[in-house]
This record gives sequence, structure tokens and C-alpha cells, in this order.
Amino acid sequence: MITAEHLAKRFTLSRQQRRTLGVDGRQPGRELQAVDDLSLRCRPGRIFALLGPNGAGKTTALRMIATLLRPDAGRIEIAGIDALKDPVAARRKLGFLTGSTRLYERLTAEETLRYYADLAGVSAADYRRRRDALFASLGIDAFADRRVGKLSTGMQQKVSIARTIIHDPEVIVFDEATSGLDVIAARAIIQFIRKCRDDGKTVLFSTHIMSEVTLLADDLAIVHGGRTIFDGTLAEFTAASGERSLEEAFIHRIEASEATSAAGGPRT
Repeated sequence: MITAEHLAKRFTLSRQQRRTLGVDGRQPGRELQAVDDLSLRCRPGRIFALLGPNGAGKTTALRMIATLLRPDAGRIEIAGIDALKDPVAARRKLGFLTGSTRLYERLTAEETLRYYADLAGVSAADYRRRRDALFASLGIDAFADRRVGKLSTGMQQKVSIARTIIHDPEVIVFDEATSGLDVIAARAIIQFIRKCRDDGKTVLFSTHIMSEVTLLADDLAIVHGGRTIFDGTLAEFTAASGERSLEEAFIHRIEASEATSAAGGPRT
């Protein structure tokens, strides 16, 4: 279970960042309100999709949930643990993967997994059992002894997934996990995310690819301007969208939110 309530995060902008954002009238000052009163709840055995345009606050929200950033306000609970009071305990329950995750290029896939298992305090017996299962399900056996730096992007991402969950976390967060992958590699990742749900894990993922939402999501939230503008099941979102495609419905929600904000109304 993931429970996030009333999260807020503000960043101080550098001169270059202010210059870049100067065209956006929403952020004329020295600070950027990346997340503003965002709440969500992700349940075990379900896949929760977090959607939003670039700059909406998705990655900031996910990094706060993963205890990589501390929110300015709000509370986060990971598998029953208060992540702000005890982030170390929360991390033991959590696996976090981003599309930009880097690995040690001189280690083999096997050495990489062993290294992260040791960091997580996984016993030798549990490591062997989990390694064998992960290598089989992700197809890593064929390149387990090759150095990571010699692997394709898709192979590296599979190794990243394996190291993310070698400690068997109850909660898994995927941030653009299929970014830059070819169709075959992305399909393997999607199948693995489904397996995590089937195993009863709590899965939270963000993506820009609407077909992935259709394939995977049970629940979804749309974030824009750091706030949630939709939070419900995929079935509810689809029903409310009428005959629009998922992509058209998403764009319609974003445009409606922008129009409301421009008019000075609440963004809901």
C-alpha cells in the first residue's frame, strides 16, 4: 500500500532555470512549486498509473514517495511505515526504477544483482532463489556473465529491474520504465509489471505511452501543475470520456485544467 496525502514540494530556481521558465507566467519568481497538495492511494494487487505532461510534477512526486526527496508538507506511508519518520525502514519495503537508472558498467549482470542484494541484506539462500527466478522471468540467463557496459539498452533495463526487486519489496515504483526501449524489450517489462500485480504487490508507474495505460492500469491519476486533476479507476475515466480515445480524453482534461486555471478557478 502507498498512501500519500497533501504532498507539496518547492524548489529554488537557478538564474538559468528562471530564464528558461520565464516564458511561463505561472513561475515568474525564484521558486518553482513542483507539487502542490497532491494525494494518492495505491492498493496491493493493483497497478496505479500516474499521468501528466512534462513538468507536471510526476517525477518529483515519485521521488518523494521513494524517499529520495523530502516533501515540504504532507505525509507518506509505505506498506504501513511512515516514510518521513523512518525512511530507511520504508526503503526496505520499496523498489524504485526510473528510465534513467544507471548501473556499474564494469560489473556483470550477476555481479550487479549480488551487489544490490548484499546492500539490502539478502541472505545467500534467498539471493540464489530470487536470482534464479528473476533471471528466468526476465530472460537474463543468456547474458548474466557479460559486463553491463556491453549490454543493449533493453538488457540493461532488465538488469535494473532485477536489482530493483532483488530484496522482494512489497511496493514497486516504475518511473518511465520503458523509456527508450524497443518494442520487444518494452513488452517484457510490461509483462513483468503484470506479474508484480499478480503476486499481490503494490505497483505505481508513470508513463507517457497511453497504450501502456490501457494494457496495465487498474487505477490512475492525472497530475497537472503539481496537482491532481483526476483520481479514480481506469474504467471510471474511460466511462467519463465518452467516445474519446484515452489520449484524447487525457488532452481534454489537461486543456480543461489550464482553462480553469487561466480563469482563476480551482484546479480539480
